Amino acid sequence: MGAEERKRLEKEIKRKDIIDAAEKVFFANGYENSSMDAVAKKAEFSKRTVYVYFNSKEQIYFEIMIRGYRKLLKMLEEGFEKEKPASALEELRCIFYTLFSFREKYEDYFKAIMEYETKDEGNQEGVSGDSREECYRLGEEVLFYLTEALRKGKNDGSLKSDMDCEKTALILWSFTIGAFHAGRRKKDYLENYHHITVEEFLEECFKLLLRLVTGKERGV
Repeated sequence: MGAEERKRLEKEIKRKDIIDAAEKVFFANGYENSSMDAVAKKAEFSKRTVYVYFNSKEQIYFEIMIRGYRKLLKMLEEGFEKEKPASALEELRCIFYTLFSFREKYEDYFKAIMEYETKDEGNQEGVSGDSREECYRLGEEVLFYLTEALRKGKNDGSLKSDMDCEKTALILWSFTIGAFHAGRRKKDYLENYHHITVEEFLEECFKLLLRLVTGKERGV
């Protein structure tokens, strides 16, 4: 291994170590309550070293979301391979319940993605273009699963024929994010005042989602 290759690998290892440390800090304390000082301390690097690799706390947050999106995409790929959905409705169900499984298996990554999706974009000047673009690209890959399922359903007649698949996919993604976010934040309220579990709440949300895209009054 040449000197340049060794130097590149050392940088990659340090970068990974910083993200690993940031995950522990962010997941334990929450993004808003975390600092670059805390990340540097956990990584056992100087704050200056951390800033060599990352421009801001938000850039590291984007890197954590990138990890989360990659795990979600792998679960979607594996879910489609295992379930082999034969129709658009089966694909939508597979997507929805893969998100549910992702929430259960990777709660911290799920929370990181959901909280970013439901907050104001804010100032992203400290986020490198590469980090932002990669995060958005992966998000679009997730959205592509929805868009393709809707196109399939539109073409085979199982879903509404007059819908714009890309716009509907965006709406359904927002709907789904909101439902999961509400389920996580309002667990006690749902159980104590409406006598419904989060799982039952999400199932009803999915049935409503199907009614919206099929145009049928009853769930499919």
